This record gives sequence, structure tokens and C-alpha cells, in this order.
Amino acid sequence: MAASVEQAKGKRVQPAWSPPEGTEQPRLHLYNSLTRSKDEFVPQNGKQVLWYCCGPTVYDASHMGHARSYISFDILRRVLMNYFKYDVFYCMNITDIDDKIIKRARQNHLFEQYREKKPAPAQILGDVQTALKPFLVKLAETTDPDKKQMLERLHAAVTLVLGPLQEAVQRGAAASEVAPKAELLLKEAKDLLSDWLDSQLGSQVTENSIFSILPKYWEGEYHQDMEALNVLPPDVLTRVSEYVPEIVAFVKKVVENGYGYVSNGSVYFDTAQFGGSEKHSYGKLVPEAVGDQKALQEGEGDLSISADRLSEKRSQNDFALWKASKPGEPSWDSPWGKGRPGWHIECSAMAGSILGESMDIHGGGFDLRFPHHDNELAQSEAYFENDHWVRYFLHTGHLTIAGCKMSKSLKNFITIKDALAKHTARQLRLAFLMHSWKDTLDYSNNTMESAIQYEKFINEFFLNVKDVLRAPTDITGQYEKWDSQEIELNKSFYEKKAAVHRALCDNVDTRTAMEEMRALVSLGNTYIAARKSNRQTPNRMLLQSVAAYLTEMLRVFGAIDGVEPIGFPVGGSGQNMDLEVIVMPYLSVLSDFRETVRKIARENKVTEVLQLCDALRDDTLPELGVRLEDHEGLPTVVKLVDRETLLKEREEKKQVEEEKKRKKEEAARKKQEQEAAKLAKMKIPPSEMFRSEIDKYSNFDDSGFPTHDAEGKEISKGQTKKLKKLYDAQEKLHKDYLEMVQNGGSS
Repeated sequence: MAASVEQAKGKRVQPAWSPPEGTEQPRLHLYNSLTRSKDEFVPQNGKQVLWYCCGPTVYDASHMGHARSYISFDILRRVLMNYFKYDVFYCMNITDIDDKIIKRARQNHLFEQYREKKPAPAQILGDVQTALKPFLVKLAETTDPDKKQMLERLHAAVTLVLGPLQEAVQRGAAASEVAPKAELLLKEAKDLLSDWLDSQLGSQVTENSIFSILPKYWEGEYHQDMEALNVLPPDVLTRVSEYVPEIVAFVKKVVENGYGYVSNGSVYFDTAQFGGSEKHSYGKLVPEAVGDQKALQEGEGDLSISADRLSEKRSQNDFALWKASKPGEPSWDSPWGKGRPGWHIECSAMAGSILGESMDIHGGGFDLRFPHHDNELAQSEAYFENDHWVRYFLHTGHLTIAGCKMSKSLKNFITIKDALAKHTARQLRLAFLMHSWKDTLDYSNNTMESAIQYEKFINEFFLNVKDVLRAPTDITGQYEKWDSQEIELNKSFYEKKAAVHRALCDNVDTRTAMEEMRALVSLGNTYIAARKSNRQTPNRMLLQSVAAYLTEMLRVFGAIDGVEPIGFPVGGSGQNMDLEVIVMPYLSVLSDFRETVRKIARENKVTEVLQLCDALRDDTLPELGVRLEDHEGLPTVVKLVDRETLLKEREEKKQVEEEKKRKKEEAARKKQEQEAAKLAKMKIPPSEMFRSEIDKYSNFDDSGFPTHDAEGKEISKGQTKKLKKLYDAQEKLHKDYLEMVQNGGSS
């Protein structure tokens, strides 16, 4: 019977299922200089990203302009690797053969030789005066305002110390007086003398090793600076000096492909031949700059723009692939004779040998777009006979110093070491994160103060969350019931995470991402404060999730370098142990003991003990990097904070208290003065109050009330009415004074 009923109903089956519509997710777009727009990022080979970055020309100290580029690319690289999970292969070069390096190395060598000869003060004076003649001609011919200003500063500095030495030599002053003046002139005139010595003797410097000492030293300094800034090292580092054979082979093939020509031992790229080809285009990045002779000559280098060199070219737009070495320059063998690589060719040959015929990303500073990167593109595509040597070209923005242009060649720069002496690597990175990587960044006190305040704001949140997580609980107690506050905060948490993701997809917009993270911290702080004000414990798991996410994002950005699950590392870099985990149990015991002592002292009104407890909090523990925060009716909060930060906070607190004390004393003084003035006024009888104003009144009645003005005219009724009010008020005031005296008050 049952079976027949089942058959009548039919066999039960699962209902149809419809998948959710879902939402379209944002995709990573990068600002591509090849299109001057944000293009969707699509690597050529799955998740693998081949990336080449132009490295430094190592002839001087690394400065904040370098930091602008390399910190920015480090952030981009970390985001692509650690957030978007691309497999990035990162190659960077070191330019250790270059006109600037050759000239600086030669000048340093010749100046040191000059010093070793220990010239007499009179000779130093004469040589500087001789060197000044071509220098002044150069100064007069210089039209670039920044370069002219730099040369004028040098001239002023030399002139300032030259006069005293000249005067001392002319009057035959003692050696003890002349020698220091000569040494000072030698110091101030080093650049001027070096340039003059190079013009006289530079062609005699022929030993190749002289040209390698300088770049080797400054490359070492550069790597130290990058490590100090927490910039990841490249996967591959290429040096021009190690790739000369590859560069020669590269140039040879460009010539064979019909895009280069030999002229007087040098090899030049034929821009007209290349640009006239159907499959090629010259000036992809900045077509409007093609023909800019000033930019082209800067790209060729100071040693390569003499009239004879320029006359070797078929067109002024052509550029050197290989330069025939002149006397005083390093040289290598080649099919065209002794010579050295051009500037642009080095990146093409080195990147090509490591990354092949096409890369996903090429990066460099904004000022390298033309001619350097446009020439790289041309000669590489001429070599590989393709039109896609680079798929995405990324250029970081300029860096200014308090609004002014910064330049190593203009001697207007702040070294990375100088910057790190004032601010931490994290603070510098936060400043960069708070700005777009492709726009101009102004390195100023305001910029750095914003970064410092951001660091402090988010660190306080981490410390507060750690305090919540330290509260004792069993394994089940950590799972707490969610009320509306937790649900609302969690909803906002996911909204902020989505906003950060959208920002990073939008050209790795860290500025917006950082603001969204700041907003999330504000929501977390509001939640903690609301719970504590109601004597309720904040939800541990939720706050832990928020803090862990923020920590991970800062780790992705390179602002946290450690394995701590929450917050900034404590104890400095290089610590193999978690200082917080080790010391916090002891500090918690100390804090609980202090709280018990304070409670007993308050109950028994033992002021001295309370003062000692305050001194422990305000004076002793900050020296050890420990902050205690007392909250009425709540347990004391213990935080590990950087010692310098705490000492700065203590000094600021002291200044605030002193200012409050000063204002209080000032207010008391003013009140005392006002009371004294009021008392003095009360003492005056109404019959005397107008008699002293002889500049206003000439006659008075018997009660001392004025009847005529200073010119003898009778006072009008309207004026009399006003004066009567003042008279009556003073009469009342004086009456109050007399009563006060009678009752034993002020006299």
C-alpha cells in the first residue's frame, strides 16, 4: 500500500539551483608611459613578470632623488609580489662606465696628486686665480638658472677665502698664519681647481683602474643605503663594466640590421633609418621631444659633445652606441677600435641578455623618459626586430626639497644618510606611501610630520589591541557574542578592505589605500572607546582580525619588516626574538603591583607613595621604552614604545604643563592687576573724578561735576546726561569702598 502511494507522488528530486550573479571585481591597472593612460596589467607569461629597472650612476652619494625612485619601485614590486601574487623577476643595472664617472674619477685623481705635492700657499693662490679665468667665462655663458646659481655660490665661497690669503701672502705673514688660510682655500676651491687640472692634465690619465675605484666605492655606499631603507635587493644586478663583450655584440647586430653606422671609430644609431621603417617608431615615450638638442646632448654626456664628435653624426638626432675613447678615458677592444659603451646601449644589452626580447615592465625616473628610455626602446627593437621590447613603462615622479628642484649635478641634494639621521626608514617609506608614486613628491618638514603622525596614530591602535589581547581568558572565552557594535565594525572592516583593494588595482594608489586604512583605525578606536566607557571588554577576535590585516598591509608595503602578527616590531631591527613576548609578563606583574600599591596609598592618603608611583610611570619606565596609561576604574594599560618617542612625548607633556602654568600665572597676574585697578578707581570720590581731566573740562560745580568744556563752552544736555550716569556709578562705587574700609577691608 505504502509503495503504491510513493509511486503516485513520484520520486523526490533536488530542486533546480541558480548560481549567484556575483559582482565584477576590479583588475590591476598601471599608468603606462607608452600610452600615458592606465592600462590593464596583463603579463606576457601567466603570473611571471619580467621587470627591469634603471639603476644609479655611481659617482657620488645616493640622495633622496634616488630614494624617491627606488623606494617607490620597491613598493610597487612588493605589492605585485605579495598582494597580487605575481612571480616577479627583478633585474637592475649599475652604471659604472659613464662620462660623469670618468670626469669625476679623473678630477679626484688629479686633485689628490696636486695635494700630495704639497704646493706652497703662493702657488695655491696663483693656481686658483688662474683656474678662475675659464671658470668665470663658463659662468658668464651659463644660461640655465639653476646651474648659474650653483656656479655663483661656488664663486662667492672661493672669493670669500681667496682675499684673506692674498692679503697675508702680500704682506709676508708668518707660515702659521698663511698655512690655515691656504688649506681653507684649497678646500673651498676643490671643484674649481679639479676642473682646471682636468682641462690641463686629464688626457694623461690612462690607467683603467683609476676609473673603477670611484664607482666601486659609491656602489657599496648605494647598497648600504638601500639596505637601510629596507629596499629589496634585485634578483639580478648587472654592471656595465662586466658586460662590455655583450654590449659590443649588441652594437654589432644593430649595425648589421641596418640601424647603426661607424664614424671615425665611434658607432651611432641612425634615427632616420629606424624611424623610416614601417615596423618601427622612434620617440615612443616623448615624441614631442624628438629633436631637442639640449636633452640629446645631456644624454650623450659632457665628454661626448665636442664639435668634432657632433660632426661625426649623420643627423644631430643620432646618438652614440659606442664611443671611440679619447686620451684620458678608459677603453676596451672592439671591431671599431679602442672605445667604450654609450650610455643608452648598456641597459638594452644587459636587459636583453637577462630578460630576452621582451619584458613586462621597465622602470625608471621621470627625467629618463627622453632621450634615455626612448633611445633604449629604439636600439633594442632594432636589435630584436620587434615593436614590443617593453610592454609597460613605469616612471616615478620627481622629488623636490621644500618646493625646490633637487639635483646631484647642481649640488642641491640631501643624501639618504642625512635623511636617515633625521627620520627612520619606516617614516620615509610612509611619506612615500602617502603620495602617488608617479607624481612629484615634495620632501619637506610638513611631509615628514604627516608621516610621523600617521605612524604614531596607527601604532597606538596596535598597542591598544595588544592590551586587549593580553587580558587573561580561557580557550572558549576568546569567542564572545557579537552585538550590533561588532556587526557594524565588521561590516565596515570588509568595506575598507574592498576600498583598499580597489585603490591598489587603480595604479597601486597607496595614497588612497593608506587613507582607507586610517579610517579603519578610527573606527576601531571608536569601538574600543565605546566598549570601555560602558565598562565592557572589546571583542578580542574582531580586533585581532582588524589589526592583523593592517599589519599585513604595512608588511606588503615594506613598512613592517618582521614576523610579528600585529603591529610594528619592538626592540629594533636585527632582533631574533620577540621582545614584547619576553618582557610583557614581567611588566604586567609590575603594573599590577603598582596598581595595588596606589590603591592602598589612596585609601590611607599616603601622598609620598602616590608620587613615587607617578614617578615610576612618568620618569623611570619611559627611559626603558615602557608606557603606563592609568584609566579611572579600569586596569592600567602597558605599552612597549620606542624610547625616543616616549622621551619626546615626555618633553612635549612637560612643555604643555609649563605653558598651562604660565597661562595660569598670567591670568592670576591680570586678575590681580584688574582688582588693583578697580580698587584704585573705587578710592576716587565722585567729586574728584572729572577734575583731573583738564583737557576736556574747564569749569565744575560744587560737587565736582563739569559745567563747561575745555574751550569754555557750556556742556550740552545730552553730554550732561551721559556724564551724570558716570558720576552716579562712581558715587556708588566709592560708597562701596567706604563701607568696605569701615568693615575692615582694603585701605
